[in-house]
Amino acid sequence: MARNNISVINALRETARALGTNADYQWGHMGSCNCGFLAQQVTHLKKNQIHSYAMQRYGDWNEQLNDYCPTSGFPMDELISEMISFGFDTDDLKNLERLSDKRILNSLPEGKRDLYFNVKNDVIAYLNAWASLLEEDYVNQIKLTDLYVNQVEV
Repeated sequence: MARNNISVINALRETARALGTNADYQWGHMGSCNCGFLAQQVTHLKKNQIHSYAMQRYGDWNEQLNDYCPTSGFPMDELISEMISFGFDTDDLKNLERLSDKRILNSLPEGKRDLYFNVKNDVIAYLNAWASLLEEDYVNQIKLTDLYVNQVEV
């Protein structure tokens, strides 16, 4: 799962917020789909730029992630490399595109786990649940004694 740091958590929350306020969601558009919206937040590229990069090769996000090569020179591979450097891995992105990570789905309330990968509100629920899991993991790593020791040493 993605690195649990503040930047990754914020990117997930901002992506959910952007989806909620944007009428341009379109699962079949590489820059306006689940991964496309996250890529916009991470890379600050516009949806049309992302889509243009993706169209230089074949396939949807899953196929592009399967064929990912960090040294290919293809703009889409460079975009994926940027997302990986940011804190995501290829499995995170594949799961986001299909809303399929079991840990994230199981964190949702029973009866609300059957998400459709191409329904905007389901994507928003998935992103927020993912961010909440990472937040919980992040908070659980913090030891108050470490904070106290650091304060005393300052």
